[in-house]
Amino acid sequence: MFFPRALKALALALQLRVTIALDTCPTAVTTYTDGTGAQYAICADTDLQGTTAVATQNVASTAACAQLCSANSTCIRAVYDTSRKVCHIKDTAATLTWVSNTRYDVISLNNQFSEGTVIARCVFSETSYTGARGTFQTCPGTDLQGASARIVTGVASSAACAKLCDATSGCDKAVFDKSVSVCHIKDTTAMLIWAMNKRYDVIQRKVAATPAATGQWSDIIRLPIIPVAAYVVPESPDTSRMLIFAAWGGTTFGGAGGETQFADYNWKTGTVSQKTISNTNHDMFCPGISQLEDGRIIITGGSDAEKTSIYNPKTNTFARGPDMKVARGYQSSTTLSDGRVFTIGGSYSGGYGGKDGEIYDPATNTWTFLAGAEVDVMLTDDHEGIWREDNHGWLYGWKNGSVFQAGPSRTQHWYGTAGTGSVVQAATRDTDDAMCGINVMYDVGKILSAGGASDYDASTAWKTAHITTIGEPNQGSTVEKVSDMAYARAFGNGVVLPDGTVLVTGGQKVAHVFTDTDGALAAELFNPTTKTWKTLASAAVARNYHSVSLLLPDGTVFSGGGGLCYVGSKGASDAACNLAVNHADGQIFTPPYLFNSDNTAATRPVISSVSSYSMRVGSNLSVTMGSAAGGVKFSLVRIGSATHSINTDQRRIPIGTTTQSGTQYSFTLEKDSGILLPGYYYLFALSSTGVPSVAKTIQITL
Repeated sequence: MFFPRALKALALALQLRVTIALDTCPTAVTTYTDGTGAQYAICADTDLQGTTAVATQNVASTAACAQLCSANSTCIRAVYDTSRKVCHIKDTAATLTWVSNTRYDVISLNNQFSEGTVIARCVFSETSYTGARGTFQTCPGTDLQGASARIVTGVASSAACAKLCDATSGCDKAVFDKSVSVCHIKDTTAMLIWAMNKRYDVIQRKVAATPAATGQWSDIIRLPIIPVAAYVVPESPDTSRMLIFAAWGGTTFGGAGGETQFADYNWKTGTVSQKTISNTNHDMFCPGISQLEDGRIIITGGSDAEKTSIYNPKTNTFARGPDMKVARGYQSSTTLSDGRVFTIGGSYSGGYGGKDGEIYDPATNTWTFLAGAEVDVMLTDDHEGIWREDNHGWLYGWKNGSVFQAGPSRTQHWYGTAGTGSVVQAATRDTDDAMCGINVMYDVGKILSAGGASDYDASTAWKTAHITTIGEPNQGSTVEKVSDMAYARAFGNGVVLPDGTVLVTGGQKVAHVFTDTDGALAAELFNPTTKTWKTLASAAVARNYHSVSLLLPDGTVFSGGGGLCYVGSKGASDAACNLAVNHADGQIFTPPYLFNSDNTAATRPVISSVSSYSMRVGSNLSVTMGSAAGGVKFSLVRIGSATHSINTDQRRIPIGTTTQSGTQYSFTLEKDSGILLPGYYYLFALSSTGVPSVAKTIQITL
């Protein structure tokens, strides 16, 4: 027999069970999958307290309620009342509290990717409509975010929308809004982003892929942090890993955080791991990055503006380096012909102005300030002032310890590093600045620059491109204007390929930080022989401010990142941020040279071995190939590091004269360490038709 006090205690316990909010399902989760492949998780004995949008009586089971939710274009969550047999489609705009209650079962949309996630492939079962202009495939539960060329109301179904697209000249993509029976004929000249959204169905005309002409993008690689900066880990004879990093937060930044979020991506296995680097007490957001002769990576300044961290690829560890003489953020750095590292600029953090050059010497582990390497001559004329004007210099280590500064200022300069340093103007590149423009040394002394904008933010981007040719230090550079890109690009990225062409990805029509507006999804390829551009396949994700691209040893290119929320201080809320522009992901682009004319994969030449994986500049190198095919050429591409459109580590050195004896090729390396900077390089063999091998990694020493 229960006594009154016991009854009151039981009632209180039951009441608490109903009202205590849940973080995880207290029962075993089951799944309902609809006919398209969309999944719904069912958590028994729980309720979602909050507004119901639609209540349906006489529903036989939880599965039947899940089916009703599936059929409702706006249903993301539902609750089944097992006692009264009522299915509650919950109001997604309302605040819903998840609690324990044995009377109810909670049903939640539980696809592989959450609503709003950008995709590159349909993750559901597609249907097809064949019309006069070909076959149109419908991917349910997805949207194409972007402008519509035409909006038609009163359309009964996605099939009817596909039929309408077929009957509309130039329509290749459409979206059917199931909630209001509207067909959107999409504007294919606009940026269209394919994303998960249950309310819509995406319709696309099926077009045969032509990777031999336009290349091919991979599916999206999901990462735990935003790759604001990245570098390939130098390893011989083969490289397989990339380290990416952001700030003290993987998706947020602000202030000096004393630590950095890193992720390790192995492109051979696809594995990704994340770790926090705190032992150097260094928030490495917005740094300079340079590869040393021994393969170590020196990361300078940033949010913790005076600090230096050094990554050792042999031990996969970080160590604190000596503080710089000048605190810096958004500076650039470059390795010199003698193995030292030069840096300049960087008024983003550590105070405004006066960020003249300084030198790091790995032999003595010290920094030396160069009062004569004055930064003022390379300032841009930015409407936001000095904290933008000395950012992201286009620096190239060159002969005799010199540094060539190719931009982003309209004028170009030579910096000397002897004594207290020096600076000499080399040329005028253009009539305006090109902040966050693309710049790549694709051949000896040949620098392609393109895009950028006159101001860091709120500034119209350029399409213009130039080739700058340099020779001896302190001599005038030669600047040639070449064909414009098809797309204006601010915050884009450039990568030199083994054959000397340059792949450009990302960027937007108007430079505007933390936005994806008017992003250029299509890649472009610059041919230095014809000095023309070719438009290639489009990426799935806009890559703008805080994005990167890097050449991989198989001749493909990793492109990723964009976004990162400014929250003011470590650990602050990101509620005010536009999380839609945070891209903790990447894609790999396979260039056309890896395909035959019939779009099948091309047969690569194979490097079986090299005579040495570490050698001095000017040495002789022998390469054994997998076959004795003639016409093979070779090139060296220095392994890159990238952040904020800058990759001062990469450069391509073509191998001129080679001798062949059967499967063995021999040649002499460049003898000037200003051209062949010390450090780790990819060694590529290219077939007579221009197909690259998978590279071997070799170290160049002094």
